[in-house]
Amino acid sequence: MKGSGSGIAKAGIGFGTALAITISWSANKSLLWAVIHGVLSWVYVVYYALVYHFK
Repeated sequence: MKGSGSGIAKAGIGFGTALAITISWSANKSLLWAVIHGVLSWVYVVYYALVYHFK
């Protein structure tokens, strides 16, 4: 099955982007930051979890 992993990767990227935008919006209420964090996606999600959730 050639390319079957690419669909899973795209789904993960899409979910990471949506999650980053949601977290950013609830934390900052800024469209600009939401877009920036959406581009960073999983990097921002992991950063947010490490800094704010695991204090």
